[in-house]
Amino acid sequence: MSKLYLVPTPIGNLKDITLRALEVLKDVDLILAEDTRTSGKLLKHFEINTPMHSHHMHNEHKTVEGIVQKLKRGATIALISDAGTPAISDPGFLLSRACIENDIEIECLPGATAFVPALVNSGFPNDKFVFEGFLPVKKGRQTRLSFLAEETRTMIFYESPHKLVKSLGHFCEYFGDDRPVSVSRELTKLYEETVRGTAKSVLEHYTQKPPKGEIVIVVGGKK
Repeated sequence: MSKLYLVPTPIGNLKDITLRALEVLKDVDLILAEDTRTSGKLLKHFEINTPMHSHHMHNEHKTVEGIVQKLKRGATIALISDAGTPAISDPGFLLSRACIENDIEIECLPGATAFVPALVNSGFPNDKFVFEGFLPVKKGRQTRLSFLAEETRTMIFYESPHKLVKSLGHFCEYFGDDRPVSVSRELTKLYEETVRGTAKSVLEHYTQKPPKGEIVIVVGGKK
């Protein structure tokens, strides 16, 4: 019976994959991977031999229709990203929407995603929060930051290491030097760390110690 599975994969520590995820990846007809080389290492580690095809942000507009046709013919397909849950700042939304429009069943497995442990690690209020993902690189960035300066809920951002200092500087400029900030880096990996403080103090820390690895920034809301 045709079905699309959205399968989270570990964000670092391979032990974080679920037994159910392994079962699905072994049983489906095809795995769609953001980067087949990265996912190939994961599949090899768990001795999974299911065929893989590439599905990433640069080709997903072109490949969605073909995938939907495979599903209509009865295929079972799993979608994975390089790390974490598909469609969370990763490919997946377009395919999910197309499946819904074509009455194809979708099942999303629970599992790893970077922003949840970063939010909990921050110690900031998490009864209400807003996930912003990556800020616009250029166009619309100032407008978005100006809007978020009034946000009262805890905010979560993804950022690359070489842009972290720039973003922290913008937080100081738009949110104020004393706005509480928590930066989690390399979650679940050997050198995992969380640095907490004001926007200014965290900026000073990473100006002196340039960061490496995957980064999640959690920012306290306006009081």
